Parts: sequence; C-alpha cells; structure tokens
Amino acid sequence: MYVTPEQIQAAGKANVETMLSFAQMQFAAIEKLASLNANAVKTAFEDSLSNARALFGAKDVQEFVGLQSTLATPAIEKAIAYSKGVYEVATETNAEMSKVAEKRVAEWNENFTTLLDKAVKNAPAGSDVAVAGIKSMLAAANSAYDNFSKVTKQATEIAEANVAAATETVKGLAKAKKAA
Repeated sequence: MYVTPEQIQAAGKANVETMLSFAQMQFAAIEKLASLNANAVKTAFEDSLSNARALFGAKDVQEFVGLQSTLATPAIEKAIAYSKGVYEVATETNAEMSKVAEKRVAEWNENFTTLLDKAVKNAPAGSDVAVAGIKSMLAAANSAYDNFSKVTKQATEIAEANVAAATETVKGLAKAKKAA
C-alpha cells in the first residue's frame, strides 16, 4: 500500500484551496469591518459638528444642559448599532470558517478511513486488533470533535441571546431617560 504522487498532489491542492478560502473569508470580514468603521467615524464626525453647533446656540444654561442629555441618547443608540454590526460580522465569519473546517475534517476522515481500509487488506495476519484500535480512536476523536462543535454552537447561540438582551436593555434605558 503506497501513497501515490497524485494523492499527495490532491491533498496539497485541497489544503491550499482551504487556506485560500479562509483568506478570502478574512478579507471579506476585514472589508465589512472597514466599511462599518468608516461609516461610524463619518457619522460620529457629522454628529459632533451638529451637536457642537446646537450647544453653542444654547441661549442659557438650562437649554445647554437639556441639549446635552438629549444628544447623548442617539450616540448611545449608534454605539449599540455599531457594536451589533461588529458582532454580526464576527459571527458570520466564524460560521463560514466553521463550515469550511467541518467539511475539511470530514474529507480528511474519509481519506484516512479509506487509507486504513487499504492498509488492512495488505496487513499481516493478527493485525486486526491494531486496526480496530485505530478505528476506535478515530471514532472517539470524531465524537469529541462533534461534541466540541455542538458546545461551540450552543455558546454562540447563548452569546447572541445575551447581546440581543443587552441591546434591548440599553435601548429601554435610553427611552426611559428620554421620557424623563
């Protein structure tokens, strides 16, 4: 049982394709974050100018203090929206990378199992125990990976729920402050 140059080339090509796929996902995420940051900076600058004009236009101290409190609420809401946008980009990129990694692991397991089956055919008598041990180890590793993947997905879902709850809480506080 020998590994052929074609098999090595195919494995190398698959690894390079996976790395290029990861790089493309990372660049897409960086592009989204850069756009999000540029929009946030532009909006913050425009809001600062507008707020400064409004504050300088105040006729007395009470109007000045009143303007300060009303100007803070939109800033908080925009900060929440920005944080949520960053979180969404990170979550989306993580999900895409996880899919690629899961696919690659499945391909690797399939190739390893095929290679193991070929090796069994050419193995000397009495090596059944060793092969069974390797197959058992592979099954245990796959099970551990599946459990880890499930736990990671559950943690992501919990984090998403916490972010949503925190966003709603802050919005509620901002509305209550605005009403007061």
